[in-house]
Amino acid sequence: MFVKDLKYKKDMKVKDLVNSFQNLGYQSIELNNAKEVIVKMKKESAKIFLTFTSNMVTSGLRGFFAQLISLKIPSVIVTTVGGIEEDIMKANGEQFTIASFQADDVELHEKGINRVGNLTINNESYMKFEDLILPMLDKLHQKQSIWTPSELLKEMGFLLNDENSILYQAAKNNVPIFCPSITDGAFGFHLYLYQQKHKDFIIDPIKDFGNILFTTTHDEKKGIIALGGSISKHHAILATLLNGGANFAVYMTTAHSSSGSMSGATTKEAKSWGKVKDESDIATVIGDVTITFPLAMIAALDELEEENLL
Repeated sequence: MFVKDLKYKKDMKVKDLVNSFQNLGYQSIELNNAKEVIVKMKKESAKIFLTFTSNMVTSGLRGFFAQLISLKIPSVIVTTVGGIEEDIMKANGEQFTIASFQADDVELHEKGINRVGNLTINNESYMKFEDLILPMLDKLHQKQSIWTPSELLKEMGFLLNDENSILYQAAKNNVPIFCPSITDGAFGFHLYLYQQKHKDFIIDPIKDFGNILFTTTHDEKKGIIALGGSISKHHAILATLLNGGANFAVYMTTAHSSSGSMSGATTKEAKSWGKVKDESDIATVIGDVTITFPLAMIAALDELEEENLL
């Protein structure tokens, strides 16, 4: 295969653009490979684990994730608690603001504004979140006292009414959401405070570990699309590892393997652990997921739709 020059074509589809990446070079080749692996996952009816960190829900990817759930792309979601909080906030009308990476952070702090890269969230959003979450917990506590995080999040999804909500679409389409780090944020703090007043109210993340293991089997084909790293990526990988390893894996991250971190660990490195099968289809794309994932995923959707697989 030879390097070919990229050419603009009028009315070029995303699929055609990404297909041309296979001859472009560098990370564009890996991005096209990622698209190919995602298409194979779907064609071979793999159980797809989609993982992402909360900063991606802060961005406009939140509605895209919800749309993918409605299109039956992921079978299982694994994420961090900040994404849960912000999904609920946005489902209730909160809007985050585009700012600047070079913003005056001291000034922002004085104004009660929190920066996430070049996006900002007002402190008031978290105050409103408290007003939203407590009535929801009361309703759930009336139903039962002991919950796994995934059971709790499913019931909370039914309490929302937003087609762009990850929780809502997951509940509606029976896609479990696992959040092993459910205490690592404002939501965890409110769960703690709620338990101080209601001692019988218990969240059981250990039981949920068993639940994620039983979402798949050794015989079933398994795929992972891991966006970013953290506990969400590792939890899905561990679930597939204990069930024989993944047949397909796409990692997208800004981290590099030189750090030895889970966030930077590549799909190739995963083979040494048996997390990914020796003969599996894999791709690792280094770059901002708000750019790389929509390109690869929309190109895959274009191809799947053309073959009547959506």
